[in-house]
Amino acid sequence: MRVNPLALFFISGQQSMIRSGVVAFSRASGALARRNVASIRKSAWGGIIATTTAGSTCQRPESAACLFARGGASAKLSTTSALNSAVAADVAETLDATAPVEVFRTDYKPLPHLVNKINMDFCIHDGKTTVTSELFIDPNPKADGVAGVGTDLVLDGDESCVKLLSVSVDGEELELGKDYTLEPQKLILKSPKAGTVLKTVVEIVPEENLQLSGLYKSGPMYCSQCEALGFRRITYYPDRPDNMAVFEKIRIEADEANYPVLLSNGNLMESGKVEGDSGRHFAVWSDPFAKPSYLFAVVAGDLGKITDTYTTTSGRKVELGVYSEEANVDKLDYAMESLKNSMKWDEDKFGLEYDLDLYNIVAVESFNMGAMENKGLNIFNTAYVLADKKTASDQDFERVESVIGHEYFHNWTGNRVTCRDWFQLTLKEGLTVFRDQEFSGDMNSNAVQRIGAVRGLRAGQFREDSSPMSHPIRPDSYIAMENFYTSTVYSKGAEVIRMYNTLLGEAGFRKGMDLYFERHDGSGVTCDDFLAAMADANDVDLSQFSLWYSTPGTPTVKYSTEYDAAAGTFSLTLEQESNCDKPMHIPVSVGLLDKESGKEVVATKVLDLKEGKQTFEFSGLEADVVPSILRDFSAPIKLVPASGEVDEEELAFLAANDTDGFNRWEAGQRLYTSLMLQTLEGEQSEKTLDYVFEAFERTLTGKMDDYSIQAFALILPSEGTIAEGMKVIDPEAIHKARGSIKKTIARKFKAEIRAKYDELTAAMESEGGDLVIDAEHIGQRSLRNVMLEYLCTIKDTPEEQKEAAGVAQKHFASASGMTDKMAALSTLASMDGEGASARDAALKQFYDDADGYNLLLDKWFSVQSLADLPDVLDRVKKLTEHPDFTFEVPNRVRSLISIFAANVAFHDADGSGYAFISEQVAKLDKLNPQVSSRMANSFVNWRKYDEKRGALMKAELEKLKSMKPISDDLFEVVSRGLN
Repeated sequence: MRVNPLALFFISGQQSMIRSGVVAFSRASGALARRNVASIRKSAWGGIIATTTAGSTCQRPESAACLFARGGASAKLSTTSALNSAVAADVAETLDATAPVEVFRTDYKPLPHLVNKINMDFCIHDGKTTVTSELFIDPNPKADGVAGVGTDLVLDGDESCVKLLSVSVDGEELELGKDYTLEPQKLILKSPKAGTVLKTVVEIVPEENLQLSGLYKSGPMYCSQCEALGFRRITYYPDRPDNMAVFEKIRIEADEANYPVLLSNGNLMESGKVEGDSGRHFAVWSDPFAKPSYLFAVVAGDLGKITDTYTTTSGRKVELGVYSEEANVDKLDYAMESLKNSMKWDEDKFGLEYDLDLYNIVAVESFNMGAMENKGLNIFNTAYVLADKKTASDQDFERVESVIGHEYFHNWTGNRVTCRDWFQLTLKEGLTVFRDQEFSGDMNSNAVQRIGAVRGLRAGQFREDSSPMSHPIRPDSYIAMENFYTSTVYSKGAEVIRMYNTLLGEAGFRKGMDLYFERHDGSGVTCDDFLAAMADANDVDLSQFSLWYSTPGTPTVKYSTEYDAAAGTFSLTLEQESNCDKPMHIPVSVGLLDKESGKEVVATKVLDLKEGKQTFEFSGLEADVVPSILRDFSAPIKLVPASGEVDEEELAFLAANDTDGFNRWEAGQRLYTSLMLQTLEGEQSEKTLDYVFEAFERTLTGKMDDYSIQAFALILPSEGTIAEGMKVIDPEAIHKARGSIKKTIARKFKAEIRAKYDELTAAMESEGGDLVIDAEHIGQRSLRNVMLEYLCTIKDTPEEQKEAAGVAQKHFASASGMTDKMAALSTLASMDGEGASARDAALKQFYDDADGYNLLLDKWFSVQSLADLPDVLDRVKKLTEHPDFTFEVPNRVRSLISIFAANVAFHDADGSGYAFISEQVAKLDKLNPQVSSRMANSFVNWRKYDEKRGALMKAELEKLKSMKPISDDLFEVVSRGLN
């Protein structure tokens, strides 16, 4: 599953997007009541009380399955209703009784019984859906003691949205209290025998499911999201990843006119009209590969599609389909192209072929995440499928390609081999993020991809590591699992996988992957199993490396150097500090450059830092050298000089001469950062400023092979990056310092910047204005838009405001695609004074041109939420009343409200920004806890801010914690933030 990349990025603005789910329930805790009381009270069928009203099961002519649901339920319905009523009373009684339950990794135990096969029937009617399930149960041979003997079968189910109608075993109705019991979040079947077939019939109301977990309604379709714990919101089942079952027969029935497309996992086995009702139809799907419940998916809707085929290396012909609402079908071609590229890349890189006859992707408007890797039926946020040259920016195209690849790569790293329990989440997500990063680099530019990945890591994950939400990539405990779909698990997890690749080499890493699949195909495994495969395949000891899985925080490595001219040796001393009580195994890639000529004299070498302090010696040198340390960002650490003093002369040298693209960019960024920190301290050095001017001019006017690298090198470090270097964060001061330096650079090099802008404009116009999507043209647009931003920074006087607005306005009007249009609009959105009329005109035109297209409206909202205007908060508040704004669609909430936390106005000293976000968190927690808890992350680092701001942020956390009810998701975030 790909967490929404936009949301992960805005961890730097105090935002993190994490997946939905529910946590295991302990009856004494009252956690269920706090989490679900809002939805319980709002339920159209009386909360969790299973009462029956006239026509409540089926009102139209039914199929056999629907008839079974009604008839089978009647015999025991009153008893089941009574017990469900008792469960409801228990929920109410335990409301706010104690704190939610914390689940620990070390408490894992195998299930005593397994569901090895399941058949399901979905009978979909407007306002209710009946789900009939047959579970084929056997003892678990991996269970402790005698497998399954004398033990009960515990099925997970969320009674706030699942109404139990009947339970039977081998065709016989069960007696409540004697054969099974109901407890909050559980159905317990007493001592089932081997070969038992358990049948349940439940009713759910997808239209009321605003959490978007389980089965819900999004526009013209019903769709599902089951990871992590959404399947229990559909029916009763052992809803955990170590129960892998064959979903042998999944039957879906619905009204044909309204829902002509019926999809599920695997291969289509049968479809047709429902006997006795010509207005309804059905489809039967079967997936031959065992999978956990979180990978189940079902879709019923009125959808358009495009189709294609792909032939695997072994000759298997795979039918490909990409679905969306009919109006958006013309925006699906790039997703299809990306899918085919992903399939080819995985075959070439890892020898992994697709294994079914069909592969379908469905784009969904209301979706909490980026996308979901359900076996053979990926469900995507529309933002990561829909793209055409008119409405998508270069970044949109790149994200579509990356996320399409990510979900496809999960077919092996996540589906064929999955995680044993949710603590092992990074096993599939960190590994698959690494794979999608490698894919994106190979499809475009590896250097650009690497710089972008590290910028995101530092902006989000490093901040997370220094916050109360800090955790290892394999957490030890959780209250709400959805709070650990984090940048640490994903992005830092990918860096840990990359370190395997660095230490073992590409060939060694491939050997380890091959052994991993050979050992564990079709299984749920642990991070230790992956490490063992890597170690055994390469005959190396990785026991010390395993500390990366259990150590929270970002390690720091200090370095010092010494050159012995007489001996011709250069010594590099590295000293590590971390939250681990033992030294970690850190790969540090190093190269050496001649201090006089700038030529590389020692190519990249990987040093194994395995001791607390370690010295590495390079011999045979003819002259002094400058080290290039941590090339390609070989480990997720902070690298600092042991002296504590930044050697700016050395950084300027590396920025000019380093042969490693990443470290050349890094040296320039560190120079900019040094100047900003000096500015904040009121001690700006003229020498530092000269180094910055020299680096900027050389990058701007010099010839570089990659426009994107040139653009990256000219962008100043983010405000979040600067904040990481401060003991006490003053957001307003950082914003002013960065803006001041940017304006100083823009004024000094205005002529050169304008010349580069005009040069790039002329080059683009000479090609006729056609939009080309390739690495060269993407880089060209990126560099030109950086130039635009610098030019429009100069706007102190009315004359300058007019000039800046004129440049941006022309850029907006002549834009050949969304990249240039959004660059201009973002600049215009922050125009004031003489530029205000141009701003308002551009915003109106963009809105009108969007013509109701939601992804463009999301951009329109977000650009205004990020505007650098004195009254931006008032503008955002007003936009929450706009007819196109809704709290029920996560993309829209993120585009206006979540993103505001990345605006410096969020930190206004009067606390108004904090109060606004807190109010939205409270409102959203009643609708969608996963969105509310992510937004609350805005406050958790309050201790790092100045005393006044810190107190205001803390007060908002305390206010949120005191809410009744409060979801487990939000409770965990605010509690960690306060404690």
